[in-house]
Amino acid sequence: MIDDDEEDFIITRDVLHEIPRRKYIIDWVPAYDEALLKIRAGEYQVYLVDYRLGAKNGLDLIRAALESGCTAPLILLTGQNDPEVDEQAMRAGAADYLVKGTISSRQLESSVRYSIEHAKNMNEIRLLNAELEKRVKDRTMILEEALMEIESSRKELQKALVKEKELNDLKSRFVSMASHEFRTPLATILSSLSLVSKYTGQQNEEKRNKHIERIKSSVHNLTEILNDFLSIGKLEEGKTESSPVLFDIKEFASESVQEMQAVAKQGQQIQYSHTGSRKQVCLDKKLLKNIIINLLSNAIKFSAENKNIRLSTATGNMETALIVSDEGVGISKEDQEHLFERFFRGQNVTNIQGTGLGLNIVSKYTELMNGKIEFESELGKGTKISIVFAEKAETY
Repeated sequence: MIDDDEEDFIITRDVLHEIPRRKYIIDWVPAYDEALLKIRAGEYQVYLVDYRLGAKNGLDLIRAALESGCTAPLILLTGQNDPEVDEQAMRAGAADYLVKGTISSRQLESSVRYSIEHAKNMNEIRLLNAELEKRVKDRTMILEEALMEIESSRKELQKALVKEKELNDLKSRFVSMASHEFRTPLATILSSLSLVSKYTGQQNEEKRNKHIERIKSSVHNLTEILNDFLSIGKLEEGKTESSPVLFDIKEFASESVQEMQAVAKQGQQIQYSHTGSRKQVCLDKKLLKNIIINLLSNAIKFSAENKNIRLSTATGNMETALIVSDEGVGISKEDQEHLFERFFRGQNVTNIQGTGLGLNIVSKYTELMNGKIEFESELGKGTKISIVFAEKAETY
């Protein structure tokens, strides 16, 4: 009991002792601060709080007790039957409101017993609410995880659909391109073979040689197309890997230039130069050869007769550079954005034979060889493609 008047405590204690078949132990605290400490310590099952406690009243104590987490019932005692105080007590959180001087043992016992039972029920409700909140939280977490999985599956499905659409588009483009690119050289070969058989005499040697060269050129084009398809197939299957070896880059590039000079157009000259004291490099020879052949083939294909094509190599500190430039038709700014896409061909070269795979293969091989590729081009003024390969220090 919290009351600043000891006589009121004694009276209340005597009333409690009159209650039959029940035994109540009551302690007395006269001051607000001491009472709040005991309430916070949770030492008692019920608290009888006097309205008047000096500077602060019982309503203040009830509010402070509840704010500190008190779950035991607090019953307000007052000397006067004031309905306004009664309402204030209920709003403050008091379990009951009793008027001193008129309290019987039965009335006090009922108030204490019902308040304790009510507090017990409230505690059970709080526990049930806490358990319910935990279940809701757990279920919400499970639901969120399920939603995340659904969203992830949706994104994966969307990616798969995009990939499937891209694959279907690639298949359509491949069929269209392959049917055209194979038909043209095959038709040339057949017509040239038919004409060659007619030019049998010595006087027809020039015409015969002309058609033989056409056949060679068509066979070369078919071989180029098949090589591109094989390269793409191996890249898609993940079978292409970089296997660096030490070799002489100057000798290697010179051989590639000689090979491509044989298929160059009339008057075209492939000029080669090398800078850097180091000639030994550590790169994948097969992939590098494919890159050089593709770049030189494009330069030959998209340059007119009697135009120069330049290949240069340079070695520096753990890097090897490869540059191919021509004086050909060039690439528009719009087409440059799609230059390395598979099957892409510029709008200004649709009448020139090609698969649109070469630069895509070059970019993939460059990536495999830890290289970076850059290009400069202008319509009617040619194209320059530069590749820089980074080499590993432990190879030297």
